[in-house]
Formats: sequence, structure tokens, C-alpha cells
Amino acid sequence: MRIASIKRKTKETDIKITCNIDGRGASRVESPVGFFGHMLDSFCRHGLFDMNARIKGDIHVDQHHLIEDTGIVLGQVFDRALGKKSGINRAGFFIFPMDEARAMVALDISGRPYLKFKTRFRSRRLGDMDAFLVKDFLAAFVNNVKMSLHVEVSGRSDHHKIEALFKALGRAMKQACEIDKRMKGRVLSTKGIL
Repeated sequence: MRIASIKRKTKETDIKITCNIDGRGASRVESPVGFFGHMLDSFCRHGLFDMNARIKGDIHVDQHHLIEDTGIVLGQVFDRALGKKSGINRAGFFIFPMDEARAMVALDISGRPYLKFKTRFRSRRLGDMDAFLVKDFLAAFVNNVKMSLHVEVSGRSDHHKIEALFKALGRAMKQACEIDKRMKGRVLSTKGIL
């Protein structure tokens, strides 16, 4: 099984994430930002990733450090668990509808970080989470997995839009991380490396 664990402690945050990318979708997320924890749980359930995450930070200052640093650590966990990326599908995509909202996610674990993020949120806050930090989380995740990610979300409810996004991201990551036995340990690249 492909499992990795990363602990990152700074003056602003203390985060430890362990993830089995060949799991069954079980997660235990301890986060002081409830809505964010719910989104990470949705990502894991739909990607079938088993994850334990302990997330602490200086939210008395702002949520930015906590949410961005979680993206950094989660990205590092996936990068480490994937190793040399031998045999993986590499690319994944999913369109997830949630009532009136629709999230379209396409990604490529190419070794070249890039984020294209096309959506707008009407609400500044969703429950206890700053909605505008979703993009910062994704940018940190993308930079540390070293992948390109295209996200386009539409809908009325910001809650539905963000939740559909995390579910679509989980499904697309699952597809990209899955091993194709026909690859027989090779990397899906004309260069021979990712």
C-alpha cells in the first residue's frame, strides 16, 4: 500500500497528516475550522483515501496560515506516497453535481505545478470557514503534489459549490493515482520521468 506521513510545525501551525491513498475512504480530521474539516472528509470519502489529520494553528490571527499549510502538508503526503509515480494513470477528471451546483475538475500529476481556478463565491464565510481561502488551499496542494489542476465551479449556493469541488477533486485524484497494471511499473511520460 502507498502510505505517507508528514508533520510540519512552524510558529503559526502544527499539522500532521497520514494518508493511505489505496484506502477505503475512512478519515479522522481534527481541525479547529469545522467546515474545512468537513471538506477534507468529503475529499477522502470520494477519493477512497484513508487519512488521519491533526490540524492546529493560530486561527486567533487568521485562518490563512492553517488552511494554506494544510494544503502544503497534504500535497507533500501525496507526493511522497506516490513515490516515482510508476504505473499511475497520472491524469484524472470528474464532473460532480450537487443540487444546483456543478464542479468540473481536471488534473495531471505531471511534475509541473499550475492552478486554473474559475469560480466566485458570494459569501465571505461558510460556517466558520473563510470561503476565499479555498483557492489558497488548492494552490498549496498543487505546488506540493506538483500537478496541474483546472477547476471550474458554478451554482447558487457557495456551500454546494465548495463541497462539489472537494468531492470532484477526490474523485479525480483517485483516478489519477490508480495504478494501471498494463504500465508494468513504467511512468506514463514520453520523457520517462514525471
